[in-house]
Amino acid sequence: MTDQSRRRFLEGAAAAAVLAPFISTTVTRARAAESRKLGYAICGLGSLSENQIAPALAKNSKHCRLAGLVTSTPAKAEEFRKKYDIPKRSVYAYEDMHRMADNKDIDVVYVVTPNALHAEHTIASAKAGKHVFCEKPLEISVERCQQMIDACKAAGTLLGTAYRCQYDPHHLECIRIVREKEFGNLNLIEAGFAIDVGAAGQWRLKRDLAGGGALMDVGIYALQATRYLTGEEPILVQAMETKTDPVKFAEVDESIVWTTKFPSGVVANCSTSYKFGGIARFRGTADRGWFELDPAFYYGGNRGRRSDGREIRFEPIDLFAAEMDDFAQCILNKTPSKVSGEEGMRDVRIMMAIYDSIRTGKAVSLA
Repeated sequence: MTDQSRRRFLEGAAAAAVLAPFISTTVTRARAAESRKLGYAICGLGSLSENQIAPALAKNSKHCRLAGLVTSTPAKAEEFRKKYDIPKRSVYAYEDMHRMADNKDIDVVYVVTPNALHAEHTIASAKAGKHVFCEKPLEISVERCQQMIDACKAAGTLLGTAYRCQYDPHHLECIRIVREKEFGNLNLIEAGFAIDVGAAGQWRLKRDLAGGGALMDVGIYALQATRYLTGEEPILVQAMETKTDPVKFAEVDESIVWTTKFPSGVVANCSTSYKFGGIARFRGTADRGWFELDPAFYYGGNRGRRSDGREIRFEPIDLFAAEMDDFAQCILNKTPSKVSGEEGMRDVRIMMAIYDSIRTGKAVSLA
């Protein structure tokens, strides 16, 4: 080795020695960041899990990863397992969810089963020591919601409700407009969400699994919007239902309109339907102007405008990744979730009052 070669070698070795700790630190930090991702098990592998939740965990989440599966359909389990490289030991049937207690890879169970099964699967997850993120509605009765809340409290785990619109920049901007009173005091909200539910025979049209129809499924978005726009809880509700297809909608509601009154005097007129689509919007009217989102409740493409001619439009984000990441941060930082189980139960309580109003033909006090 020549003197020049030796000098270059020594200089390179010295540089490597200097950089080594930094390289090692960078790698360690990268591994630590990955290890901080909480493991989510998806309970229920239907279309929402397949097309939205699993892809969000695999591609767009910063703080979560797909770590487990719960289903009683072996073919579906194998399909997901192979696609997302899930170990066989992290695949469970509904009846053996208790075995998750021994799986440290799973931190959170995302419950995506039919509405009336949410309590069963949430309680099983909590008993296994897992946090629970549950699709809306939280359950089909206030009593079952409370059972879920109590089970998670007893287990020392967090319970969240999947209210993705609370993470949509368009909705957050509308909340800001109201809080900062850009158009003065809010007076009236008009909100509606309607879809063509599709073929008869599906679980959404069976009362024992769904608990209700359009209101429980999509009307809840309009209800939620009125609550987070006002920042208040309604004190009075009156509702009316109509059915044009009493055979298809024999067990659940087809179309409902309802009016709620809030403590500040704001009135909200809302609607929902399983009969037809084309409605997914809200508008808030204040002293000196208005704002609206139309569409407001889709997975993407939401946008809006204001009475002063300005658009309400933001770059799209993965709302499922956003809500799961926020829940993960609440777990890691030991902070309350804004979409807690109690928040989910509030909506169920109001929906029960809406059904009561339909049955009695009278306004129902929520005060």
